[in-house]
Amino acid sequence: MTRTVEQPGPRQPLRTETSAAVATYVFAVCRGGDPAAVAGLPGQAPGTPVRLLRIGSLEAVVQDVPAAEFDAENLRERLADRAELERCARAHHSVIAAMAGSAPTLPLPLATLYLGDERARVALRADERRFLAVLKRITGRVEWGVKVYARPEAKQEPDRSAEAAGAPGSGAPGSGAAGSGARSGRAYLERVRGARQDRERRQQAGLAAAEAVDRALRGIAVASRRLRTHETTLTGERGVQLLNAAYLVAEGDEHDVAAAVREVRRSPACRSVEVEVTGPWVPYSFVDGSFVDGGEPDARG
Repeated sequence: MTRTVEQPGPRQPLRTETSAAVATYVFAVCRGGDPAAVAGLPGQAPGTPVRLLRIGSLEAVVQDVPAAEFDAENLRERLADRAELERCARAHHSVIAAMAGSAPTLPLPLATLYLGDERARVALRADERRFLAVLKRITGRVEWGVKVYARPEAKQEPDRSAEAAGAPGSGAPGSGAAGSGARSGRAYLERVRGARQDRERRQQAGLAAAEAVDRALRGIAVASRRLRTHETTLTGERGVQLLNAAYLVAEGDEHDVAAAVREVRRSPACRSVEVEVTGPWVPYSFVDGSFVDGGEPDARG
């Protein structure tokens, strides 16, 4: 996504001016937007209207916010808090989603800020050609997200037979006991080897299933994007994530998406995985060019 000149971030802090009482927060860029679509939404500063700002042939969806509360230092501190980050992200998305319901809308990143409308207009106008190209690409299309997880392995009670076979008093003394111990040791190693091979087979089957899901969705998508898979610290009980992808699909093709997912879920190849589908969304994943047309996979995150 575009990082604007004055958007706060680790490398480009928002420049502040003591005379600036308000900053211009930009949610999105749209074409032919209806101001009524966002009227009354709280946005990032309840009490201040969300409005449209003309930028050449397009409009920016903006809101005045207190400059002191949205400078780089305060933003870093606020967005480091998970609850506050979620609140800001939800407010950002709610405005974008509302406008997208009335006009082609290109989302901008969370916390895109300028010191006033004029700076916002100048900076965004410089990107007008790219914005028009992206809007042409996403108009009439929505994003579907698909995640594939490996099914957790069934927990089994440990096999105590080897321990019992080699336990003191379980066999004859002398060479008989030693032979029993050797047999139990070999049995243990064979079980370890078998368990490792089983895990490897499950992993390969899961990866193959994820590829099958991806192929099915790419068959109906205009474009696709592979995103970075999440660590198990984020997926929790869902287990290992094998696929995290987004697909740009024409509006009205929801039935095709559902049918493709049902088909892959029924296939024997997908018995070892769980498939999660979300959407339709505003096409967040397809506004910065990090994807491949024609539904081909893109490994960039």
